[in-house]
Amino acid sequence: MTTARYNRIVLKLSGEALSGSQGYGIEPKIIQSIAAQIKEVANLGVEVAVVVGGGNIWRGKVGSEMGMDRATADYMGMLATVMNSLALQDALETIDIPSRVQTSIEMRQVAEPYIRRKAIRHLEKKRVVIFAAGTGNPYFSTDTTAALRAAEIEAEVILMAKNNVDGVYSDDPRINKDAKKYDNISYMEMLNEGLGVMDSTASTLCMENDIPLIVFSITEEGNIKRVVQGETIGTTIRGK
Repeated sequence: MTTARYNRIVLKLSGEALSGSQGYGIEPKIIQSIAAQIKEVANLGVEVAVVVGGGNIWRGKVGSEMGMDRATADYMGMLATVMNSLALQDALETIDIPSRVQTSIEMRQVAEPYIRRKAIRHLEKKRVVIFAAGTGNPYFSTDTTAALRAAEIEAEVILMAKNNVDGVYSDDPRINKDAKKYDNISYMEMLNEGLGVMDSTASTLCMENDIPLIVFSITEEGNIKRVVQGETIGTTIRGK
């Protein structure tokens, strides 16, 4: 199969996916591998938007637990996503994939402000658009950002790339060897069973806007392309 099943996608990357075995920061080989996989997808003619988390640098929840003001801790997390986004942009442009970083918090010296119509225009011109700084508001996760941006740009699917699991399970497969892997599940079932794939706000947004979510492992190179081409990998979550 050489054609793509989707024309426009949102790729959700956790910050931890960029840290590799280091567990912190950005591992060059990992981000180069992810950039190469995005290039494979872009070369199929797919319009690619990316949302990157910041957990490899800072987590707002951790700061809040340390006694920091929650809003301040979350804003620090947003800045961490900007750092990751700029690193990914650099890795993409090194391999001749044009890209743009758009931030929800204005910082014109380093990136464009998020403007929906401009983001869509970049995608139509086959530029990879990286959405940084979350929604621009504290108390919202980058999962919610991925759901919100997918709805705004009318993406056909959200691809959630994981570095420590290859789909959705009934329990943590690293702890419970009897955990059941789901091939398909609905958002409502996921919420009712408390599976914790994404937060409830993000799940509700996806469900209400009928945006499917595919959870898969990014550790095997080429998986992003395989998912885009319609291969059955990981777990597919739908509204019904």
